[in-house]
Amino acid sequence: MTARSLHEKIARARRAAGGAWRNWRSFLLVLGLCALTAATLSSVARWRDAHATNAAIERLRSGHDVEIGEGAAPELLLARIAFLTIRDEVDRARLLVDALDRRGEAALRARAHYLVANALLRKTFDLIERGELDAAPPFVNLAKRDYRRALQLAPAFWDAKYNYDVASRLIRDYPAFEQEQGDELQADPRKLWTDTPGAPKGLP
Repeated sequence: MTARSLHEKIARARRAAGGAWRNWRSFLLVLGLCALTAATLSSVARWRDAHATNAAIERLRSGHDVEIGEGAAPELLLARIAFLTIRDEVDRARLLVDALDRRGEAALRARAHYLVANALLRKTFDLIERGELDAAPPFVNLAKRDYRRALQLAPAFWDAKYNYDVASRLIRDYPAFEQEQGDELQADPRKLWTDTPGAPKGLP
């Protein structure tokens, strides 16, 4: 093989390599552009979802109901739980609490259980004030259970500690009140009254 033919072969190899690189470079540029487009679309979708979630939360806080599914963002679930419990719709709120318990952060879950417990304790005070003493113990027991759950999730939750103490003192000298099956308890109306001196009516 002469020097000239060797030089030509090397030149052809270089041209072939250059062509292959140009093809690969075009492919990589297209691939990078597709990845960038996908990332941009994903960011836009997340921003849109966050904007819709924030708008729904603000609407709930302003007193307007917003129907949401159990798969909604945890913050939105908590906002609707607050909306429902302040209106004493505990059963509807409980479904959302269960959904939040499956995937929410501990602080949000603790707040949700606290809100449900507050609604139950408000119901208790309402029954006491109406003289329906035999109906009150189950609601107190259920409230205590949710306060305990809130404190398990957030041990430093002072409001939950205080309200749990209120619920614990509400019935004096009634050992059966400590059972877990609060909705099955039978109460003696003579033993049902607050044991918290100076506790204002309407707590929590």
